[in-house]
Amino acid sequence: MPAQTVMGLGFATPYLDRAADEVRRTFVFMMARHGVYHWPEDAPSSTALVDEYDLPLLESTVDFALVIHGLELADNPTEMLREVWRVLSPQGRLLLVVPNRRGMWARFDTTPFGYGQPYSRPQLHTLLRETQFSPIGWSQALFMPPFERSLVLKSAPAWERLGLLVSPAFSGVIIVEAVKQVYAISGGRRVRKMVPKLNPALGVFPVPRPVSRSGEPL
Repeated sequence: MPAQTVMGLGFATPYLDRAADEVRRTFVFMMARHGVYHWPEDAPSSTALVDEYDLPLLESTVDFALVIHGLELADNPTEMLREVWRVLSPQGRLLLVVPNRRGMWARFDTTPFGYGQPYSRPQLHTLLRETQFSPIGWSQALFMPPFERSLVLKSAPAWERLGLLVSPAFSGVIIVEAVKQVYAISGGRRVRKMVPKLNPALGVFPVPRPVSRSGEPL
């Protein structure tokens, strides 16, 4: 992502640590329920606590948006994505990581993905299309069980490989990349406008005849 402006929304800092040195500008907006903290640790802070429905940016100023632990916690996910669409540049990219409704991680309150609204792939597809985004790539991750046992953690790579082969629909999270649609085409029916004819038919109304001052016809 060279020479781009990257925005993180939600808890995106762990995913942006490596990218921070490769892009022109990186900043992270954190939602009120998350709180805010200093990032990066060894530089002036690039984080801010914001209203996710009113981002403090002008239109078309972001090239890439990464939303982690954001969409599932939004009270109005449609308005949140519309605000992300507003600040993205034409053909800007959006990467969403959300808990999978069918996965195990959304069923445990002890996991970060156990809170908020989980999604299925069809639900995400519909939401993105309604907010003028075109999905261009789908992926799955987090197939290992949501346990902190050392044996489970050591075998995480094997769980990921096996999950992708055997049960990709039951991943812990769904990852989708989408591009901003600048021109949206309505899928509704075309409405034909009926224009009334204003010229009356001959013979319907009497044609006025000129009269003299005395009232007699000329």
